[in-house]
Amino acid sequence: MDIKRQSWGATPDGAAVELFTLSNDQGMQASITNFGAILVSLTAPDINGTMADVVLGYDDLAGYLNNCCYFGSLVGRVANRISEARFTLDGVTYDVDKNKAKYQLHGGSRGFDKHVWDGDAVMTDDGPSVVLSYSSPDGEQGFPGTLDVTARYTLTNDGLRLDCWAETDKPTVVNLTNHSYFNLSGDCSTNILDHLATLNSRQYLPTDDIQIPTGEVADIAGTPLDFSEPTAFGARIDEPFEALEIGDGYDHFYIIDGETGVLRNAATVSHPGSGRVLEVLTTQPGVQLYTGNHMPERVDGKQGIVYGFRSGFCLETQGYTDAPNRPEFPPVSLRPGEIYTQTTEYRFSVKESGKRKG
Repeated sequence: MDIKRQSWGATPDGAAVELFTLSNDQGMQASITNFGAILVSLTAPDINGTMADVVLGYDDLAGYLNNCCYFGSLVGRVANRISEARFTLDGVTYDVDKNKAKYQLHGGSRGFDKHVWDGDAVMTDDGPSVVLSYSSPDGEQGFPGTLDVTARYTLTNDGLRLDCWAETDKPTVVNLTNHSYFNLSGDCSTNILDHLATLNSRQYLPTDDIQIPTGEVADIAGTPLDFSEPTAFGARIDEPFEALEIGDGYDHFYIIDGETGVLRNAATVSHPGSGRVLEVLTTQPGVQLYTGNHMPERVDGKQGIVYGFRSGFCLETQGYTDAPNRPEFPPVSLRPGEIYTQTTEYRFSVKESGKRKG
């Protein structure tokens, strides 16, 4: 196990940026920068033991300063969408930064992914870790309360764990997620339509035509959104189904079966060619499955690789979309004296001839 800490440039306003590279005894590595608490790279072995980076991103800080797709970012204060960029909490209405025409997306135009966090390297019993912290002042992007956030990435024996905590000095809302794009093939110039996915979910949140939840909860059985059995992303992604047409593919909030607050399986995705298997476990109530449908036609990524349409998939573990405006949804409010906490694990193994190893 090892931790490497290095300077990684500076932001335009002169804030120093660092890159932390974690290594485990199995040869896996994870690189995290304190700019945006971003996961820059993550390697995992294929069936032959060959390591490859399985997340999309950029080679240097300059790419992340103009991160068009939130590659690897920890997004907040509230991930996903807040309708009309407005919500009411305890009788007070707050207008937050409207970075889309009719809503706020992923915390606004300068959300948590655009700030330099404090960072430190720590060796733990579970593996090498980097601990990142950020204090979001009262009123930032329109949100109430000073919110103190801590995120810890730990490289375990078989993957990466993300633990998050937050506290506030006045009532606010918080809903964090990591926005990494995965491509298990090891060749991120290819699309992810051949990846096989299974989701531990029976219900999803239908949306209107700009992907704001209607307030309904719908069953997925018998629809193209059903991943109760291993199914290729590409098998039904272009079917004439309203939810798919709205999202231009998969871009939907799935409610995870089981008890919120308990670490449990959210999704399992495998790549037949490489044998890589990714299992995502979380304490969160849901996961946004996104198949890169809104990526630009050309994104210049790491190592000269050009990313394109559907080059990666995201499994964004989080609270319900637009919960601050939906009293029928589980709340994402946080009050003084309370602690927001969540854990998500990305566990890797390999599978050959129907048998999983690792």
